Amino acid sequence: MHQQKIGLLPLYIKLYDDSCPELRTKIDAFLHTLEDEFEKRNISVVKSKACRIKEEFEDAVAAFEKADVDAIVTIHLAYSPSLESSDVLAKTKLPVIILDTTPDFEFDAEQDTSKIDYNHGIHGVQDMCNLLIRNHKPFQIEAGHWSHSDVLDRVAKWAKAAHLANVMKNIRVGRIGEPFTGMGDFFLPKQILESMIGIQTVEADAKSLVNYYEAVTPQQIENEMAADKEKFDILTDCDAHRASVQTGLAVRKWALQNQLSAYTFNFLAINKASGLPVAPFLEAGKAMAAGIGFAGEGDVLTAALVGTLLSTYPETTFAEMFCPDWKNHSVFISHMGEMNVNLSAERPSLIDIPFAYTDADRPVIAVGRYKPGKACLVNLAPGPDDRLSLIVVPIEMLDVTAQDNMKDVVRGWFKPPVELPEFLQEYSRLGGTHHSALIYGDVGDDIMRFGKIMGWDVKSI
Repeated sequence: MHQQKIGLLPLYIKLYDDSCPELRTKIDAFLHTLEDEFEKRNISVVKSKACRIKEEFEDAVAAFEKADVDAIVTIHLAYSPSLESSDVLAKTKLPVIILDTTPDFEFDAEQDTSKIDYNHGIHGVQDMCNLLIRNHKPFQIEAGHWSHSDVLDRVAKWAKAAHLANVMKNIRVGRIGEPFTGMGDFFLPKQILESMIGIQTVEADAKSLVNYYEAVTPQQIENEMAADKEKFDILTDCDAHRASVQTGLAVRKWALQNQLSAYTFNFLAINKASGLPVAPFLEAGKAMAAGIGFAGEGDVLTAALVGTLLSTYPETTFAEMFCPDWKNHSVFISHMGEMNVNLSAERPSLIDIPFAYTDADRPVIAVGRYKPGKACLVNLAPGPDDRLSLIVVPIEMLDVTAQDNMKDVVRGWFKPPVELPEFLQEYSRLGGTHHSALIYGDVGDDIMRFGKIMGWDVKSI
């Protein structure tokens, strides 16, 4: 998991330094306290001295950009005239998160009037927010007392969401083969993916795949097969296992060499002429377990989503809704041969399956049943007018206590938060695609924050 990193931007006013420089002792002490509080929450802080005039804000923001922070968190240490900071903040591509807090918890009639100088930042926040809105700069804001509320935890959640956005905007996704012909819901041209989001698509060619395949050594194959015996029940013959392992190691080398955080392949593009003799389903499951994103059928968009989520949430997998169980008000999820193998309720098995689509050999896949527990279905759906929607659905992955006749497929069942017909209707009304990410845990609010930081239309069922 990657650590979140923020640039903490303190706002102040030069007038006070000129007229009451003694105030800075307590002002700076409070700033250092907030820096320490964020560090306690496992957030790396790029620090700045209190900024007062435009040039100081320009220098601070430039330093944050150079440090590749995930977001700027502002804190008004007193009133700060908005025209000193607003243009600078409006121009940066970094997300802005506003922490609206003060040192003292109580400010009633019994308070010492000298404390006014240390606790009047809220009207500076109001001044700045008005200018940010007028400059079309999105921002997030959380208000509350720093030690008598959860405001710092709320800001930390936005920082986590901003980190996901930073990963998504810079992700490199490999693609083997063209996207599945006619499969339109997830498809966006690679130029659009890069201009809209920042996703870089790296296309594999047959010649390079042949080189990676031939570079796999017999010892590497033996080592990987031995490791598989520790993780899986091997229910396939040695030759089939060996072929899938060599193909998988070739794909792994390709991903490493090209610095990929996710990849996708179209199984119809895997044939004797493609450079890979077997569809690398097994490696896809291992890749997700290792934190590399994946999606099927040449779906770069969902692969990028899965890879981004895996950077923070290791219990994430590519998933597809297959069949409704009307009787039990649940949905069966599966795919041809890919799942995050760490999410199986039981020890996964390796089996080989028929492959009649091309002249490629029979692939070995890892099969298992997804473990029960709270989870979240996340779908990133292209929409009209170059808009994207992030659909977030809290679900319950179900246990299987009856006889399981599906032990030769990737499988799982979930119960949606509303009645099954209503869920299916609403999901398609929102334009949800047939490829999604599945994340374990009660993480829906966090994922919705990620969507808002990205500027997407965020929907929940």
